[in-house]
Amino acid sequence: MAEKRLLVMISAGEASGDRHGAALFRELRAVLPDLTGIGMGGAAMREAGIELCFDSSGIGVIGLAEILRHYAEIRGALKLMQRTVCARKPDLLICVDYKEFNFRLAKAAKACGVKVLFYVSPQVWAWRPGRVKDYGCVIDHMAVIFPFELPYYEAYGVPATYVGHPLAGKVRSTLSKAEARKKWGLAEPKSQPLGQSATGPVIGLLPGSRANEIRRLLPVILEAAGRLAEKYPQSQYLLFQAPTVRDEDIAAALAGCSFPLRVISGQDYDALQCCDAVITVSGTATLEVALLGIPMVIVYRLSPFSYWLGRLLVRVPFIGLPNILAGQSVVKEFIQEEATADNIADEVGRILDDADYASRMREELGRVRELVGDRDGSVELARLAADMLGHSALYQNTASEVETNP
Repeated sequence: MAEKRLLVMISAGEASGDRHGAALFRELRAVLPDLTGIGMGGAAMREAGIELCFDSSGIGVIGLAEILRHYAEIRGALKLMQRTVCARKPDLLICVDYKEFNFRLAKAAKACGVKVLFYVSPQVWAWRPGRVKDYGCVIDHMAVIFPFELPYYEAYGVPATYVGHPLAGKVRSTLSKAEARKKWGLAEPKSQPLGQSATGPVIGLLPGSRANEIRRLLPVILEAAGRLAEKYPQSQYLLFQAPTVRDEDIAAALAGCSFPLRVISGQDYDALQCCDAVITVSGTATLEVALLGIPMVIVYRLSPFSYWLGRLLVRVPFIGLPNILAGQSVVKEFIQEEATADNIADEVGRILDDADYASRMREELGRVRELVGDRDGSVELARLAADMLGHSALYQNTASEVETNP
């Protein structure tokens, strides 16, 4: 009788989770070539060979008010995934971020006797630390991406492993800056006499991966870029369009652009490294920019109700990952009514004009890079998943074992 093929289900609800889920599956398939994958995700997971039960591209929203507007679609996706996990009974369910959705999916999986590995711990250090106990009841193991998260799970006896951040070791360019500038048709920077404003800077615009982020933030980001273009006539602009963002999502905003703008598909690190400064929305992108050491300004807006509720629940003073990890304000954050074109343009102007200010920011971002470390989260997570699938021996001759709380 033929041996049963292993089946894993991966659930990711946002663009970053889609990329992380795809990287994990590729790592697992490298040592388990007959492994089959099903799940919820986007283009990256599909390209990695995972059979998608639901395409999550349209449900990656943030904020209570925004979630309520998409409630029917999100609820439908959850019901489908709950039915699928109980019907297919995978050997392992791997939940990637998307906390509340995946918490409910994990609960259904456990009730059906399916083992659950949760990847990217809920930020319990930022809000609701007591939620750790709830997660402990519905998962078999928590994979955390920062070492300081382990004690929160140890305190409640929840099995947890520090696997490293999924971006560690991956955020790097493949071309030199000169090669990248040539590839993207960017003019070479011009040297300036001391004390004069720079000319020809490259400014990156990262408006987010969710449709509601684009609607709320792209117009003000472009308005700020327009003001910078007036101040720096030879400045150059790159807009990074996430795979989950459709051309029509940005078309209306770009139609009114009065300055040259090149759209880059995806988070192209070769292009991103060319930037002298970046305007980015809060999220995973802030850490990618930080790991490349590029000075930035973080902007964000939620609906008034979502922001009010968040202020009640969140216990950390920052929204951007670089600042959260550093425990101090490394880069400026402009949230809600402070996210104006004037504020954004003024901060980018300071980065471009004040060499000492930009240098200090780069130094602090270097410390953030050290905090993230170089442990490849995808590789270590694949090792942990293989162990839960009963194939830990496959990794005996690879890198050393990760630190685990049994």
